Amino acid sequence: MQKLSLSQTLSQKLSPQQIQFIKLLQVPTVELEARIEEELEVNPALEEGPEEDREPADNEFEDDYQDSNNDIDVEDYLRDDDFSGYKMQGDGNYNEDERDMPLPMTATLTEQLLDQLGYLGLDERRNAIARQLIGSIESDGYIRRDLDAISNDLAFSQNIRTDEEELEEILGMIQEFDPPGIGARNLQECLLLQLERKKDNGQNGAVDLAIEIIKNQFEEFTKKHYKKIIKRLGLESEDELKEAIDAIVRLNPKPGGAGSSLVKTQYLLPDFILTNDNGKLELSLNSRNAPDLRISRSYSDMLNAYDKSNKKDKKLKETVSFVKQKLDAAKWFIDAIKQRQFTLLNTMQAIVNYQYDYFLTGDESKLRPMILKDIADRIGMDISTVSRVANSKSVQTEFGMFPLKYFFSEGISTDQGEDVSSREVKQTLKDFIDNESKRKPLSDEKLEKMLNEKGYQIARRTVAKYREQMNIPVARLRKEL
Repeated sequence: MQKLSLSQTLSQKLSPQQIQFIKLLQVPTVELEARIEEELEVNPALEEGPEEDREPADNEFEDDYQDSNNDIDVEDYLRDDDFSGYKMQGDGNYNEDERDMPLPMTATLTEQLLDQLGYLGLDERRNAIARQLIGSIESDGYIRRDLDAISNDLAFSQNIRTDEEELEEILGMIQEFDPPGIGARNLQECLLLQLERKKDNGQNGAVDLAIEIIKNQFEEFTKKHYKKIIKRLGLESEDELKEAIDAIVRLNPKPGGAGSSLVKTQYLLPDFILTNDNGKLELSLNSRNAPDLRISRSYSDMLNAYDKSNKKDKKLKETVSFVKQKLDAAKWFIDAIKQRQFTLLNTMQAIVNYQYDYFLTGDESKLRPMILKDIADRIGMDISTVSRVANSKSVQTEFGMFPLKYFFSEGISTDQGEDVSSREVKQTLKDFIDNESKRKPLSDEKLEKMLNEKGYQIARRTVAKYREQMNIPVARLRKEL
């Protein structure tokens, strides 16, 4: 039975301009220039250069245009938007050591392998098979597709019939290419390929033992069960095993990462610059965040001229509509850039004020626990706004360049009832692990007791979480001979 009923709902949708502003807010300084160039290309009413002094036009179109100059209220449309993590540090696996890490952009590994393929002198058919195999090698240097699947690909796409035996033969040729270990199907094969290459170069002794370990004791090696390996291989001393282990750990587990000789390094460009002027912190926005943009004078004059002509002409009305649309878009874009500058500075200044003692000294122990809500409350904006700024921006200080999310962390209680930053706890945890005996590494339970003795009220599961966030393996895998 069908039933007709009325219902009233209230919903809020983002306008295209609002969506664009969100994207502008997220764009880091290094990408802002390209975004502005893109807007200049598509909107002839937008120009580069300082704003010109001019008398406002007195007509209805210009009045409408001026009315569009309203301040952008970020809160109207960001309130219920999603954001990445309420506590930033507490929710993610952010690696603190990556704050100054360059972003490498490498040339394709495939091209280098295809160049080496040319020296094999294969016939047309086998060359096509080899190219298919090279095309299946992933960026880290491994080939993970089953050879049966590659055989089917060749049959369907190139009408080439082959079998696993022939594919193994040609893959073996590719595995002789540089970098060593390329074309392996798993880590064990990757390490063996590299060790065989060292053996062929006359590096024997420890390399022979390393091959034996990887070939027949691989599981024990990955679990660091060294006593079992010594017993099974009948070794006379730990020193003999240590030489072989040293030969293994020098190998490259991801040969594809070293497969390109063409590396272009792109360094982080700070969005903010913080200087210390005799104890007074001064914050400034990177000049690239404040470009000179203006409305095209010729387009404004064009609109004024159209207004004085015959408004009944249909083509003329279409032209006027187009010109006004471009003028509105240009004015909005300029306002959005200015609002972006204000939001960035406002957010960063609040972070500086909150962590003032740290920025004066660079002492990590002075970093206060800070979550997104702390900053959002101070600047009167939504948490999602702060998140967008913190997730993609960085600041240059006297102590180095830091992503803004570096300064966010959850709090840990102490015996005295105070809250300290989780970063302070992590640093203490790291110091304990750095100074442990590698022959008998500290377990998470032992680390928990040591931290508790220091006054930090922390559970074992939290110790494990912090250890994993710092990419430190469990005690068993930290063991060394």
